[in-house]
Amino acid sequence: MMSTPYDRREFLKTTLAAPAVLTPRRRGTAQPVAFFRGFETRKIQTAGATINTLYGGVGPPLLLIHGYPQTHVEWHKIAPGLAQKFTVVMTDLRGYGDSSRPPEGQNHRNYSKRAMALDQIEVMRTLGFERFAVVGHDRGARVTWRLAVEYPEVVAKAVVIDIVPLPYSMVTREFATQYFHWFFLIQPAPFPETLIANNAEFYLRSRFLRPTGGTDAITPEAFAEYLRCFNDPAAIHAQCEDYRAGATIDLEHAGEDGTRKVTCPLLVLWGERGTVGRLYDVMTIWRGHATNVTGRPLPAGHFVPEEAPDLTLSALLSFLAA
Repeated sequence: MMSTPYDRREFLKTTLAAPAVLTPRRRGTAQPVAFFRGFETRKIQTAGATINTLYGGVGPPLLLIHGYPQTHVEWHKIAPGLAQKFTVVMTDLRGYGDSSRPPEGQNHRNYSKRAMALDQIEVMRTLGFERFAVVGHDRGARVTWRLAVEYPEVVAKAVVIDIVPLPYSMVTREFATQYFHWFFLIQPAPFPETLIANNAEFYLRSRFLRPTGGTDAITPEAFAEYLRCFNDPAAIHAQCEDYRAGATIDLEHAGEDGTRKVTCPLLVLWGERGTVGRLYDVMTIWRGHATNVTGRPLPAGHFVPEEAPDLTLSALLSFLAA
């Protein structure tokens, strides 16, 4: 039988029609104010998405960008401390949290890190910030890397947490074992979407409950918020598109960099128990992609801001205030 092109709308319609399998979240559910007291929430329209944004604090602007499968809530342990020195802006990436889920576009371009980076610039400009520091973890760190390379006039300082550039070029058996989702999520739709949606909570817990994952550092309240946002067929599909872009158009964009490197001051942090810290000479790799880079491991797995919040906060304050 010939395969037919994937119909995104049909997948969402049929999945939503199966509440016994997956109960979709209700759009417009109020933000969990207990995480970020004193912060304001705003939905900001960019050229390609509507970005859920929280901001608060005093001082120079600092953008925080979360990773997979999280939302801006991943910063809840350190944002209040940062807000004492900075005007902290936290976004949900397109396809995540309470941001919109645009169609994927040709070659997954609407979930490219270039498109996500442009969202961040437009959000910051809407809030009145033309130049700012940025901290990104996981997928957010890949957006941070693209921001720093393509918009050096915008990024004053950058921090990337627990990534190395171009990991598909350094695949080993252990990498494929630990990061199996990098190969699972990029499979043609609706294969991964269907399997994940069969038990979204089980899948989501599996991402955190790993020896190199968050262990017990993910609070029940944070997990409940991650699940609220993840428990949505459109979100599952969008986040698969993020990874599909990472295996296709993002590689094309990285190939266009040529000799361009990150030129702003760059701090690299990683979890010493995580896959990145165990498999790679992290600093040697990053020195090939940045001209002014420092870094060190922290006693954590992959979810560094939640596993080692005090040390993460200290490292960020020391670097950003210098």
